Amino acid sequence: MTSAIGAPQGAHLISTERAVAQAETDTSKGLIVWVPVKSLWYFFHLLGAVLAIVFFLDWSAVLVFLALSAVTLCAGHSVGMHRLLIHRSFAAPLWLERLLVWLGTLVGMAGPFGMIRAHDIRDWHQRQTYCPPHPSHGAGFWRDAWWQLHCEYRLDAPPVFTIEQPTASDPFYCFVERTWLAQQLPLALILFATGGWAWVLWGVCMRVFVSLTGHWMVGHYAHRQGHQGWRIAGLPVQGYNLPGLGLLSFGENWHGNHHAFPHSAQLGVECGQLDPGFWFIRALEAIGLAWDIKTPTSEAPREGLERITAGTA
Repeated sequence: MTSAIGAPQGAHLISTERAVAQAETDTSKGLIVWVPVKSLWYFFHLLGAVLAIVFFLDWSAVLVFLALSAVTLCAGHSVGMHRLLIHRSFAAPLWLERLLVWLGTLVGMAGPFGMIRAHDIRDWHQRQTYCPPHPSHGAGFWRDAWWQLHCEYRLDAPPVFTIEQPTASDPFYCFVERTWLAQQLPLALILFATGGWAWVLWGVCMRVFVSLTGHWMVGHYAHRQGHQGWRIAGLPVQGYNLPGLGLLSFGENWHGNHHAFPHSAQLGVECGQLDPGFWFIRALEAIGLAWDIKTPTSEAPREGLERITAGTA
């Protein structure tokens, strides 16, 4: 299934570190395409989550779900995938980086290269003077849910996308990228041997379903409304903070701050903005496993960055 996206012809396209616009690239010329594997993956875990609630409601399994969700979302997705692999906002030993990225893969969104590409292509779109409704989360709630969780936006002439070395040739990342869907299986076997089907359905299916849905919802609202401490002048897509979700999202709710300081490992940058992901990075630093930690002042401000108001929690 495809949907055409029409738009006015845009101005000159900028390039980013990994995405380089070509002469024929036009952000308004593309299709929203249904991706069967992505869609079936989501519905498979949704079915497992329903079975977990209806037939396998067990408090030990719920605790497994909560513990694994916290580890994979905080240490894996927020710290390993987002702040370390994608933005290189701090450095860590290679063995630890690989472990954190693997935990991020268990969230169930994509492999390491898929996550880099999905993040950076969306970021590239949002840095243009015109951003289509798919990468901008510009559609309504239910349409955006369908688009983000089951589809992709494919340009007729996309920018050239390059992942830097040595990441692109890392043998561990290449293996995980090829097998990222199957990375749930070793965990599922351990959970089955320990707690049976209840632990599998809650520790894998419920966790992946909630993680995928929650990640989309944070992205949806963080590009539509909320608190802003800064804005980027001249861009139609802005990031917004979602106060009150710091602990639940491990700091990923401070998306307005992230738009302002994309290089920073610290997302909760103002007083009262809880950021468990950054606390974890500081804990790693304390035991010598993280260094070169970037903060908002570590690099020059983004072009067009404007202060709006002092932040609140």
